[in-house]
Amino acid sequence: MSVRITCISKAGGNHDNPHEAISHLGWTNEETRESGKSTRLEMYNWIKDKGGYAYVRDSAGNTVRVGTAVSTRGTKYVRTYRDKVWTDNLLALRECA
Repeated sequence: MSVRITCISKAGGNHDNPHEAISHLGWTNEETRESGKSTRLEMYNWIKDKGGYAYVRDSAGNTVRVGTAVSTRGTKYVRTYRDKVWTDNLLALRECA
């Protein structure tokens, strides 16, 4: 199954890494029209441990894969990865309602 990430919610407080501030990610399965909201850790585990595929689509229609990462402090998080470069496409998404 693959899902398109459509929005993010951020936790309050200061964060050295803005990707770690993401608390929830809204998503939709474009094939089944199922949608939902997952915590950052749920999305991390789904991608990392269950082989899930998540992506972001930018305004030009380009698809960017969402990958997993771990901070130096051990925080598990997700961020976009394109052309062998980590990018900030998740941070550009709107806040979830």
